Amino acid sequence: MADMVPPEVRSRMMAGIRGKDTKPEMIIRKGLHRLGLRFLVHDKRLPGKPDLVFPKWRAAIFVNGCFWHGHDCRLFKLPSTRTEFWRNKIATNKERDANALRKLDEAGWRVLSVWECEIKGRSAEENESVLQRCKNWLTSKAVPAHE
Repeated sequence: MADMVPPEVRSRMMAGIRGKDTKPEMIIRKGLHRLGLRFLVHDKRLPGKPDLVFPKWRAAIFVNGCFWHGHDCRLFKLPSTRTEFWRNKIATNKERDANALRKLDEAGWRVLSVWECEIKGRSAEENESVLQRCKNWLTSKAVPAHE
C-alpha cells in the first residue's frame, strides 16, 4: 500500500515526533514531582540518557514509547509500508535499550521502565497507580525485571 501523503509532508510529520518531553514522560515527571520526589532529567552522563534520574537512590526511570521501543502491547503495530525498514529500526532501538540497561546495571544503577501503554488513554486514577508504583519502587530499593 502506498503512502497517503507526499514524501515532504511525511518527512515534516516524522520530524515533529518528539524524543523527549513527550506527553507520557510529562505525566510521570509532574506526578512524581507532586509526590515530593526530585530528579534530574535526561542526564547525558548516564548510558541511554534516562528520562528521570534519582541520584539519591541511584535509580533511573525510562518512559518508553511503545511503537519506538517495540513493546508487545495494544499500541504497537508494525507499519504495513516499508516493513523491513521499521523492523530494523525498532530492532536497533531495542538493542540500544538493552545495551544502556546493561551498562547502568554494571555501574550499580537500578532501572525502571514505564511504558506509554500504562499511561496513554488511562484515567487519572490509573495514572496515580503507576505513579505510586514508581514511588514505591524508588523508596524500596527493589530491582525490577526488565521486559
